[in-house]
Amino acid sequence: MKFNRIVAIDDTGLVEEAYRELGQYADGDVVISKDYPTSDDEIVSRIGDAECFLVSWKTGVSADVIKRCPQLKYIGLCCSLYDDASSNVDVAFARSRGIGVAGVRDYGDEGLVEYVISELIRLCKGIGEHQWKPDPVELTGRCLGIVGLGATGRMLADRARAFGMRVIYFSRTRKPQAEQAGIEYRSLDQLLGEAEFVSLHLPRNTNLLGTDEFSMLGSGKVLVNTSLGLVFDQAAFTLWIQGPGNFAIMDADGTGAARAELAKLDRVITTSKVSGWTTEARQRLSDKVVANVARFLGD
Repeated sequence: MKFNRIVAIDDTGLVEEAYRELGQYADGDVVISKDYPTSDDEIVSRIGDAECFLVSWKTGVSADVIKRCPQLKYIGLCCSLYDDASSNVDVAFARSRGIGVAGVRDYGDEGLVEYVISELIRLCKGIGEHQWKPDPVELTGRCLGIVGLGATGRMLADRARAFGMRVIYFSRTRKPQAEQAGIEYRSLDQLLGEAEFVSLHLPRNTNLLGTDEFSMLGSGKVLVNTSLGLVFDQAAFTLWIQGPGNFAIMDADGTGAARAELAKLDRVITTSKVSGWTTEARQRLSDKVVANVARFLGD
């Protein structure tokens, strides 16, 4: 079984070899776009009569778009799919029409975790514009609180423990294996009060921290966000970051559409780079996207 055509409707970030491999699963062309559509009409036009399309997390695909492409059999997300609510594609509607949908997990974790650790080290040592404490300090013995102990959170916890840090976590579900490894569970309120560094690893469209939570976080803390966009109330954060000794570290994913505004705030460390987007991550993503297509077709 093959698709009639496979279309990448935006810049998915897949390596060129992946598109060549995808050719074996299409009777016709594999059509590649290197930019992003600006309207639903353009998305529909790019899909055309293709039975399969691929899309990155940057392009939203609504139920209306899916409805206007009745020939669709499969949607390949070239990004993480944590749950329907956080997806840029109307996954529930697609599945209700018998369209297969598959996403990718755990492809950019290594680079993201390296970024978090490296930026914490720079901030603690004063290597760069900012220094957390009046004198340089070590990560050793410091308390890291991780909110969201999925694959990325667990990887960060393991790397942090290798530096001699004490790690606590909050997650929607308890993680017995992590607790057996010495990663201690806390309620969110407890974690915010106890941790010196708080790293957020949450699905897009989450809003976990508001005024009350930032009050619990208090002063002299470092907040790290590498989730897809802000997962907290921006106004409450803006007030919190003005507190004494507070810092924030966010990559391009973490700041999302608010990057220009947040970069103007004192003690917010930002970058235009997506920390997990590396050569290795692109290869892992590509391999998994191709494998998803092969699995759907029963190859």
